[in-house]
Parts: sequence; C-alpha cells; structure tokens
Amino acid sequence: MTTVFEERYASHPADYEKYDTDRLRDEYLVPKLFTADTVNLTYTHVDRVIVGGVMPVEAEVKLETVDALKSDYFLERRELGIINIGAPGCVEVDGTVYEIGTKEALYVSRGSENVKFSSNVKSAPAKFYILSTPAHREFPTTKVGQGDAQVIELGAAETCNKRTLRKLLVKDVLQTCQLQMGMTELAQGSCWNTMPCHTHSRRMEVYMYFNLPEDQAVCHFMGPPQKTRTIWMHNEQAVISPTWSLHSGVGTSNYTFIWGMAGENHDYDDMDKVQPTELR
Repeated sequence: MTTVFEERYASHPADYEKYDTDRLRDEYLVPKLFTADTVNLTYTHVDRVIVGGVMPVEAEVKLETVDALKSDYFLERRELGIINIGAPGCVEVDGTVYEIGTKEALYVSRGSENVKFSSNVKSAPAKFYILSTPAHREFPTTKVGQGDAQVIELGAAETCNKRTLRKLLVKDVLQTCQLQMGMTELAQGSCWNTMPCHTHSRRMEVYMYFNLPEDQAVCHFMGPPQKTRTIWMHNEQAVISPTWSLHSGVGTSNYTFIWGMAGENHDYDDMDKVQPTELR
C-alpha cells in the first residue's frame, strides 16, 4: 500500500491573474485521484481541506496519517466524507464494516483511528473519493445511501443545464462539523453545471468530474466573476475553488460531478449569485 501526498498553498486573486495555463493547472487542478492500492491525497491550505481518492484492488487499503498533519492518526482532529464512484466496496471504521455501493456516501467521525477500504470484487474495484476537513467535535459515523439523499431537480433542457442534485453529507441529512458533500448528474443533452453561477466567500469548494467519456472533456470556469479563467479537465479529476472564485463548467458531453465544501457555515443556499450577462 502506498500513500501519495501533495501540499498546495492558498493564492490571492491578484496573483492568480498572472498565472499562465501551466501554473493555473499546477495550483488548482488535481489530475490523478485513483491508482490501484494507493491513497492519493492533496492538501490545500484553503480551509485546510484534503481531497483524495482510494482504489483498492489487490488488498485492503488503510488511511494513514501524513507528516503535515502532525497527528497520531489521520482523523485525530479531522472529519471525513467518502463517496464511492466505482463498483461496490466496504469501508471499515474501527472494526465496524460499512457496505458502500455505487454513488453511496459515508461520513466518518473525528477520532476514528482505523479506516480501511476494500473492493468487493477485484476485477471491478471500488473508487472511494474522499474529502477531509478539520473538525472541532465528534458526530456519529453514518452511511448515506442514494435513498437517504435530499434530491433537487434543477435547470432546463432549453438552457442545457437540466440536472439532478443529490445532497448527501449536508445538515438536512446528518450532522457534520463543516464538511458538506453532494452529487449532481446532468441529463443527456445538458452540459452546463451551476449556471447561473455564484461565489460564496464563506466557503471554499472542490469539484470532481466523473462519468465523463474518455474522449470528452469539461471546461471548468474559475476566478472572480469579471476576470474568469478556464481549466480543461478530464474524467475523474478534481479542481480546487478558492473562496473568492466562482466554479462552473461546461462539457463536450453530459457528466456527473461531486461537490464538496468547507467553511464557516452549513447554509447551502448562501450564495452570491452571478448572472451570465455579468460574466467577463
């Protein structure tokens, strides 16, 4: 088993304006999440979020602490959100085993010492997408199946953004310290997500795009609304959105994405909306 760890620093919007394409991708794109029997982790200093992926194939994979945390175990001072985008698998938390099917979620409490991941079938591995944030107290480790999610239908075919949003790890479903996660699936023929777009300086956000055909791509928009930039992304890649940045994308086909937030409130609707005519 291997852990691959990378650290990213927070950036100022005035500095972002000077980045070329390569620097923009180096700062915000997380290009590789899933490698066999490996824990891939990227630590961003924007709200100290850790984004990563675990794909167990040959053996069970354990979530180990990393030196940057200066902790005895990974969740000593953190909470963890998990969404499985692969085949069914299991997550064991301090001896309790949770069966996590495709597009199901698990919230793991601060103070959980042993977290292990496994796939039910070696030839069809699970792919556990994970987000972790600092936590000030413990809430119960809880599985959230698709039937437990809060479902909202958004957009319209006429504006190419008809989509189904599933709130999985949010305050209306269960208690967390600051982590929020959910999933949005675009209907066939739709390609725009989060439009009209928005910012929310109270929270940062991470998007992870998946179910995107290998020969297709998503153009992710970021930056202050009047100074937008783009990052071209492919299947199973993530992008970090600082608190000052909008976050929206358009694909060359439909796709699904996972959104995850951390910050000072749990109010999903706390957004500073930006209309398409205001963008530059």
